[in-house]
Order: sequence, then C-alpha cells, then structure tokens
Amino acid sequence: MILFRKYIILSTIAFVSLSFSQCTSTLKLQDTIAVEIGEVYYQSWVAGLKEGGTGINIYIPIKNKSAEIVLDSVYFKRKGVKLEETNPNLYIGRFSIATTKPDIVMTNKPFAEYGNKAPKIKQDSPFDLKEDECVLSFTERGKRKYYKITGIIKNKPIFYPSTPSKKL
Repeated sequence: MILFRKYIILSTIAFVSLSFSQCTSTLKLQDTIAVEIGEVYYQSWVAGLKEGGTGINIYIPIKNKSAEIVLDSVYFKRKGVKLEETNPNLYIGRFSIATTKPDIVMTNKPFAEYGNKAPKIKQDSPFDLKEDECVLSFTERGKRKYYKITGIIKNKPIFYPSTPSKKL
C-alpha cells in the first residue's frame, strides 16, 4: 500500500512538472529570421506641451523580407507595442508615456463617481531584455514566432514644440 502511494505521488509530480514545462515553449526565440534587418535604433522624444507627454520610438529598417513573414509587434524596455509599417523598408514601434493623469472624482456618494474610468493595466514584456535588446514578434506561415535583436543604437532625443505627428 505504501509503495502504491509513492507511485501515485511521483506520477502526479511528474505530470504537473511536464504540464508546466510546456508553457515556456510558447515564447521560444528563433535563432534566425528570413528578414534582412538593417541597423535598429531608438530615439526618445519630449513634447513641448505638458499634456503632450514623452515617449520612445524604435526604428527597424528592413532591407529584404520574405513574403511569408508578417512583422507584428516589438517588445522593448519591458513594454510591447504594435509595429507600424511606414514604408516597405521601415517599421516603427511607438511607446508613448502620458505625463498628465485624468481627474478622478472621489466622494462618499456612489453615483458621483460614475464617470471615473478604470485604470489601465500595464503590459509588461514576457522577455528579460538588456538595455540594447528588443524582441520582434512576427508570423511565418500562420505561426507566431519571436526573434531577439541586439546592439540597438540610442540616438539623441527629439524635443518637439508640441505633440509629435504620427507621420515621421
């Protein structure tokens, strides 16, 4: 009977361990990608107005890309954003940080707080990255894959007189 209990306990531990080990394989980084990536760089920006905010734009130049690959998003500095294709050879990830907080009504009257908006939950990166690294998320033949880019260059910041335009 004791031997049977040990067998059940060991079987349960093995099953649970195997179940959790499959979770990490979903975010496996690729060694290669069928895209020729140029020199990736990022640039912080500051709006001239207090309400304009600040942010970082990461620029991913593409020299040659396979038709089977669709670049989707980028993870950089513990955050993730969708990529914008500004032209066939350049993708930009825009990380914006609002500097003003919305007004919140705090009262003991329940209906007075009706207009308050729920706080946004931060989207943290599932990757442990250094200061000069980012992870490119893409689909290849319908499968989601990830590729780490290292050696990202930091350019001088841009100081705008007002909120920056999306058309850079």
